[in-house]
Amino acid sequence: MLDIQIRKTLLGSAGSMELDVALSIKEHAFVALAGKSGSGKTTLLRILAGLESAEGSVKVDDVVWQEGKKVLPSQKRGIGFVFQDYALFTNMSVEKNLLYVCKDETLAEELLHMTELTALKDRLPSSLSGGQQQRVSLCRAMMKRPKLLLMDEPLSALDPEMRSKLQHDILNLHKTFGTTTVMVSHDPSEIYRLADYMVVLDAGKIVKKGTPKEVMLKTQGSQKFSLRGELLDIIKADVIYIAVVSIGQQIVEVVMDSEEARAFSVGESVLISTKAFSPTISKLVV
Repeated sequence: MLDIQIRKTLLGSAGSMELDVALSIKEHAFVALAGKSGSGKTTLLRILAGLESAEGSVKVDDVVWQEGKKVLPSQKRGIGFVFQDYALFTNMSVEKNLLYVCKDETLAEELLHMTELTALKDRLPSSLSGGQQQRVSLCRAMMKRPKLLLMDEPLSALDPEMRSKLQHDILNLHKTFGTTTVMVSHDPSEIYRLADYMVVLDAGKIVKKGTPKEVMLKTQGSQKFSLRGELLDIIKADVIYIAVVSIGQQIVEVVMDSEEARAFSVGESVLISTKAFSPTISKLVV
């Protein structure tokens, strides 16, 4: 059990903000942290990693990582951290990047095999694609068999096909090594696919939490489903209008009448719902 009770004043473009989080995470859980940019997600990860200080406490089972003036150093916390920018040693081969963390050649071989990197083990990071480099970063984070794996938007710079591949790798490693995983993500489909629990932060506070289904699927009445999206365009086509909406990595089109077209503005957040395969669009009430 990871028990978090932390407070920290953050300074941003909009002034000061109080990060105030009380959260318990079960062992072996996969937790997604979501919310607007600047809501405190990355700072929370860095506090868990011991890279930033905060008031309050962080405990893992019976081990105190932070309480009062007692702070366990980052290197003694048994964590793995996967960054968005890979952070690999450019002068070391793929295999040596892993062995630098832990001289366990058997484990390195197993991780490279699981992520289909064995044939690339002698290559330098600069000769690899972005997806391959992020797989190396993921393997390196697992070299100490971490009790807690922290990931800060690890797939945001990758194309949809590679994201899907690495999502599979992340979930496979999470289950195989039995880690507790906390990942920052802005991608609803990624969160739904990977996480079994979701926490939404806004201005430093937890505003929603639960399973991804409970948090993201706002089904109402007889609607089969309801998804949040951004209205990109309204196109007139003969006597009807077409709303172009972005939902995650997908673009969908919804038919509108003239009255609906006048009621909506490009750029606003909307809900796309369906009843018997006939999608409808409605205003998003936050």
